[in-house]
Amino acid sequence: MNMARGIPSPADSEPANAPDEAIDERPAAFGNDERRMQVRAYNHWVSLLRGRPYPSIHDLDPENIADFGPNSVLLDFSAGIEDPAIRYLGAALREECGIEGPIAQVGEVPSRSLLSRLTDHYLQIIANRAPIGFEAEFVGQRGHQMFYRGILMPFAAHPDKIDFIYGVINWKEVVDADTQAKLDAEIEASRRAAPQPAPAQSVWADGPSAGFDPLARADLPQPDFASPLADQLLLARESAAAVRASDLRSRATLYRALDRAYSFAIAAEKDAASYAALLAEAEIAAQARAPMTPVVKLVFGAEYDKTRLAEFAAVLTHAKRLAVPDGGLDAFLEITPGGIKGVVKAERELRTSLSNERRPAALARAAETLRQRPTLARVPMAAGDSEFVLLLARAGDQGLDIIARVEDDAALTDRAVRRAAA
Repeated sequence: MNMARGIPSPADSEPANAPDEAIDERPAAFGNDERRMQVRAYNHWVSLLRGRPYPSIHDLDPENIADFGPNSVLLDFSAGIEDPAIRYLGAALREECGIEGPIAQVGEVPSRSLLSRLTDHYLQIIANRAPIGFEAEFVGQRGHQMFYRGILMPFAAHPDKIDFIYGVINWKEVVDADTQAKLDAEIEASRRAAPQPAPAQSVWADGPSAGFDPLARADLPQPDFASPLADQLLLARESAAAVRASDLRSRATLYRALDRAYSFAIAAEKDAASYAALLAEAEIAAQARAPMTPVVKLVFGAEYDKTRLAEFAAVLTHAKRLAVPDGGLDAFLEITPGGIKGVVKAERELRTSLSNERRPAALARAAETLRQRPTLARVPMAAGDSEFVLLLARAGDQGLDIIARVEDDAALTDRAVRRAAA
């Protein structure tokens, strides 16, 4: 690793030029290029793996990564995890945090600085042993609201042991309320003065509906009433329409659609009345045991491919289970091995594990219920050792004729007990 063990001063390296702003399709504070910085950092991490559990720290040279090196920090855990050493601090991150002199340990990081937000997550890497992406907002040192996205990636000096964590973080600072109000007023005045676009024109020139006929989404019912949740649903459907258009089934397009569907699901939890009205209008039933299934039906259409809908619902469920932040699902999918398939597999394995844990308790409750049921008929047969026995009957002239006793399938008997008690 070609870098000094100390922290370079601001004069040693200049911050890279900030990327050009790009208009984001959702109401977030990040441009497209800024959102992709996490993905580029992750791809760099993957390129250094070379068949190992973690990349070697000797292959990392953050001083010479012009793309995201100035926005990065390297933490050294070789002496312990309580107060890791800071082996590298990028110039842009150093300047944003107001750090002018040398800084050697995480404990020296200013408490309300952007760097403190990144180092708050490093223990998750130790626990999960895999890269972790995150985003949030907070009030920074200058008293302004800040939005940030970051990713932490493990590195090793020796095989199979995490000794270092390399973090890359991106941010934007929000203007004060008065300035924001003036900007909002100017934008609204400009919007009202502008001529209305033709109905066939894309909603965004470079957005999810660009390059395909708007009729591709005509089979998705449009809400008849106005509400913030209905507006968010329309936004999600714009992205889903791009997925439904056969020529635009790119991974990025699909991830964006799922990200917006997830944002809609989170908003629906906070506005249950509007969500119920949207479901009723679309004639989609709520599902207590699978709450994300109605969401994906609303967004992608109830007639969309059933297998894909089931996968999309599993992705949203898993994201909710892991508390993926609103607006962060696309980045989460990008850094998850296997993408959608990997998340679906993880969710199904977790469901199976939880089901196996709950099965004995569910069977015990079902058995207790059946013990209280009145006897329907009595058959003169040997009872055997099991409390519940599964019999197969054939309809006869005088009633039901018992023709077989199922004794070698405990799982089938258990299912029958739980079904009978339901």
